[in-house]
Amino acid sequence: MSPPVRVLLVDDDALVRAGLSMMLDGARGIRVVGEAADGAEVPAAADAHSPDVVLMDLRMPRVDGITATRRLRARPSPPQVIVLTTFDADENILLALRAGASGFLLKDTPPDRIVDAVCRVAAGEPMLSPGVLRRLMDRAAHQASRYEQARDAVATLSQRERDVAVAVTRGRSNAEIAAELSMSVATVKAHVSHILTKLDLDNRTQIALLGHDAGL
Repeated sequence: MSPPVRVLLVDDDALVRAGLSMMLDGARGIRVVGEAADGAEVPAAADAHSPDVVLMDLRMPRVDGITATRRLRARPSPPQVIVLTTFDADENILLALRAGASGFLLKDTPPDRIVDAVCRVAAGEPMLSPGVLRRLMDRAAHQASRYEQARDAVATLSQRERDVAVAVTRGRSNAEIAAELSMSVATVKAHVSHILTKLDLDNRTQIALLGHDAGL
């Protein structure tokens, strides 16, 4: 059997943490290994519990979720981060994703979707609701300077890497990309890794954001 997905809960509301723990612990092989009440506590909690996924609140009294996510993702072999918040302003979404979060969910998301998001993000897949993705695409369409920067970045990729980046932007899984481009899944993973390194990105979500910015 696969090892459990280790989850760290970060929220300043103890009732929210308790509810999430009851909902997640044991669901589809998920194990809640620790909790933190503020972003300032995240580094120590991550060291103590070695989570695979962190569920991160945005608004916290000392260190907010954006800052905590950025600091966490800058560490060697960091866990994946899903922002779970009541605030869905466009700026919050963009800041969270650019800080390195792999998902963005609202706290009123149904429990089964939160469980699914944890499992998918742990497996390396982003988790954004269609509404969030559409808003990001609309915003990117009106930012010409970001478009030019994204196009310049994409221009550094080889043709094969660009093909993979286009497929990632379209939401294809590794298996789907392999079938479309007639390559092995291992080769797809290697190309994704090369793209992340070349463009100094953290995850597939950021490849997709860049792809949308560049009009791929």
